[in-house]
Amino acid sequence: MQGGSSGIGYGLKYQARCISDVKADTDHTSFITGTLSLREENEVHLIRLSSAGNELICEGLFSHPHEIWDLSSCPFDQRIFSTVFSTGESYGAAVWQIPELYGQLNSPQLEKIASLDGHTGKINCVLWWPSGRNDKLVSIDDANICLWSLDCSRKAAQVLSKETSGMLHYQSGGAWDPHDVNAVAATCESSIQFWDLRTMKKTNSIECSHVRNVDYDTKKQHIFVTAEDETGIHLWDLRMPKLPIKELPGHSHWTWAVTCNPEYDGLLLTGGTDSTVNLWLASISTGDELTNESVESRTLQVDPLINSYSDYEDSVYGLAWSSREPWIFASLSYDGRVVVESIKPLLSRK
Repeated sequence: MQGGSSGIGYGLKYQARCISDVKADTDHTSFITGTLSLREENEVHLIRLSSAGNELICEGLFSHPHEIWDLSSCPFDQRIFSTVFSTGESYGAAVWQIPELYGQLNSPQLEKIASLDGHTGKINCVLWWPSGRNDKLVSIDDANICLWSLDCSRKAAQVLSKETSGMLHYQSGGAWDPHDVNAVAATCESSIQFWDLRTMKKTNSIECSHVRNVDYDTKKQHIFVTAEDETGIHLWDLRMPKLPIKELPGHSHWTWAVTCNPEYDGLLLTGGTDSTVNLWLASISTGDELTNESVESRTLQVDPLINSYSDYEDSVYGLAWSSREPWIFASLSYDGRVVVESIKPLLSRK
C-alpha cells in the first residue's frame, strides 16, 4: 500500500540523522533527537507526544557542542543519553544528563557524565543493553569494540576491555542482543561479526555486503534483521547463518535503517535514501523444525509491505518505535523533519 504521511510533524532548526525512543519515560510517549550542523551550535530536542496524540511538544531544548552522528537514550534513566559527535576534525563520544528541573530553567545545560575517550579511529555508535538496567556500555569504531563500565553517580566511565575487529573493511555500526547481555553484533562493508563480551572474541560471522543497519528481534531469540544498500532487507536466524530466512525487497534506493517493533511480532520499519519509510509484516516461525532446505524454498514471500510513507523531502536515516505505545513510531529525515505516525488503523486491518 502506498500513501503519504498523515502523521504529526516537528521541525528541527538544522539537518539531523538520529532519533531515539525515551524508553525509560513510562508516563509519556517521548523521543530525543539531535542536529548535525558543522557551523552552527547544535541542539538536542526532547520531544513529547501530547496526551491527545495530536501534537508534538518540545519538552526540552539543549545546546550540544558538536554535530551529532549517533544518539541513544538510556533504557533505565530518562534523563541520560549518549551521543557520538564530530568536531569536523575528529570524532568523540560522551554520556550526558539532562538537568532535573530543566523545565524551570531559562537556559538549561546538559551535564556531561563521562567522555568515552578510549577510541583512536572514527566512532560509529554507542550501544546500551535494551532489556534492563546495566552498568555497561559498548562503543564501536572503525576497527575496535570497547566494553565500558559506567558509574553515573561518580560520573565516570572506564574501559573494561577492548578488541580489534581484524577486518579488512571498516566497522560501521552494531546492535546489542536484547536476549543475551553478553552478545553484540557489529556490521562492516562485507559481513556481520558476532561477539561475546565476556571473552571479547568473535563467535560467528555472516557474509553479506553493504550492510547499513542491523537490529535484533525483541520477541524472538536468535532472530535479527539487516538493511543493505542494494539487496534490501534480510531476516536471519543465528542457528542457520548460511542463508537469510526471509528477504524483503527494500527501497528504490539504499535501505539505510531498520528497526523491529518492541511488541508486535514481525513488524518492521525501514527508511532509505529514497525519502520513504516502509512498514512491513514479516512474521516467521522459529521452531526447531526449520532447516536450511525449508529456508531456501520460502525466503521470498507474498508482498509483506503494509504501508509506504512517502511524504518526505530528504533521505530518512532515523527511525524509532515507541516502547510505551508500540503502535507509534517516529521518523527523522535529513532535513531535520520529525514525523510521528500511528499504525493502529493498519493493525486493525490485519
